[in-house]
Amino acid sequence: MNPAGTPSRSDYDAIIVGGGHNGLTSAAYLARAGLSVLVLERLESTGGAAVSKQAFSGHEARLSRYSYLVSLMPEQLVADLGLNLELRSREVASWTPYVRDGRPQGLLAQRPEGRRTRESFEALTGSPDEYAAWQAFYGEVGALAAAVSPTLLEPLRPEVEIAARVEEQVWTDNVKEPLGAAIERRFSDDLVRGVVATDALIGTFADLADPSLIQNRCFLYHLIGNGTGEWRVPVGGMGAVTDALLAAAVSAGAEVITGATVSDIFSDGSNGEVSWHDGRGHRSASARFILSNVAPWVLRNLLGEEPDAASKPSGSQLKINLLLDRLPQLASGEDPAIAFAGTLHLNESWGQLRRAYDEAAAGQVPSELPGEIYCHSLSDRSIMGSFDGHTLTYFGLHTPAALFETPGNKEIAVERALASIQQHLAEPLLDCIATDAEGRPCIEAKVPQEIEADLAMPGGHIFHGDLEWPWAPKRALLDTPAQQWGVATELDNVLLCGSGARRGGAVSGIGGHNAAQAVLASL
Repeated sequence: MNPAGTPSRSDYDAIIVGGGHNGLTSAAYLARAGLSVLVLERLESTGGAAVSKQAFSGHEARLSRYSYLVSLMPEQLVADLGLNLELRSREVASWTPYVRDGRPQGLLAQRPEGRRTRESFEALTGSPDEYAAWQAFYGEVGALAAAVSPTLLEPLRPEVEIAARVEEQVWTDNVKEPLGAAIERRFSDDLVRGVVATDALIGTFADLADPSLIQNRCFLYHLIGNGTGEWRVPVGGMGAVTDALLAAAVSAGAEVITGATVSDIFSDGSNGEVSWHDGRGHRSASARFILSNVAPWVLRNLLGEEPDAASKPSGSQLKINLLLDRLPQLASGEDPAIAFAGTLHLNESWGQLRRAYDEAAAGQVPSELPGEIYCHSLSDRSIMGSFDGHTLTYFGLHTPAALFETPGNKEIAVERALASIQQHLAEPLLDCIATDAEGRPCIEAKVPQEIEADLAMPGGHIFHGDLEWPWAPKRALLDTPAQQWGVATELDNVLLCGSGARRGGAVSGIGGHNAAQAVLASL
């Protein structure tokens, strides 16, 4: 990595704009194939949203400040690039606190599911029926994941081919009709319905009955990783993922320049040029291929189009990082090491999710803010340094960027997020939160506007825009390698390699892999 460095040549086979995980993936594959590759990163270090940083003064703990878990990254990609990376499984998938008849309890979903999961469902609902429905539903989702996952590192398969691999009703429930209809039909309990629905709403502001099916696409992406949908903990934090990718790219011969703010991209469809400022002056280099790891909306601006505010993506999340001296005791009596080890759902019953959406759509911070938290340090102590405490990561739903245009709404949202945790505790949360070197509580909150300012993601949208189905729709043009791999733009030699690619989104490297394959197929 070369901070504010000078490129070794004026002409490359490929220039990659953006040194996030997908850009580094493209660089590694292309350099290993013998191509000359230059990566330009605006920030002083690579990694984009997948980084580990010391967030609080006086504490060595390195938190995954933005992205925080890995599901979609294919094991084949890790093996291809020889990544020195450990992704650790969690024994708890989720725990959801609730109060029934005045008694605090919790719904536990183990991974793999065992006796306690069945008993937990029966304690909630009073019968075995809801757990049987849960098993049947996720069995069908698993069949869909098994059909889609093996195709993610291949040229796009036609929609009709993927549909033929699963039962017709499974395809209808997940792909053709709003997901909310299937959830309401398949499940009876309000809490269980909500737990199922949350994977459709992460980073996506949508009603579960939305006819656009954006919620269905979000749900699919969260459940198809490696055919299992398992979300795993990167040992060393998210920065370990991008550090491994950087090492793979550099060892293969790719040049990486940080502190390089790209200002313009020119292309005639066959050859291109990228201009940037490195803090000392303007530089430029030409290339046969230009790969964009920035959002498509940003790419259009770099290509000379006037910014179009109407088409700018808009994110929906509230991210809070906390550092704790100890995990708090729960009102239900559940062991915190179990409750916080997986995804802990808060205010995410079916009714609460619907009310929160309606309130947010009306411009109000949801009165019962839905969100979920997990504790990285229960699975991986390596991020903590000498600090003998724990991390907590909170991700809030139904918090669209528009809410935070109103002064004071961020503070209200953070207060309600912390209150959603407190309502299920047997002791004050603030008594458990560590303080930094200046005596301030170790709480760091980010709303979409701050994500945009930090990472240049337009609108703070974590997927760079609305997710698309991971297959070729009917009548799609598949004439060129870029079209076949789902990475095409209007210019033949400018390719999407980031989350804005058809199969981008989340920390996967799939967009980067597929752009590299399209380049290699074009030579």
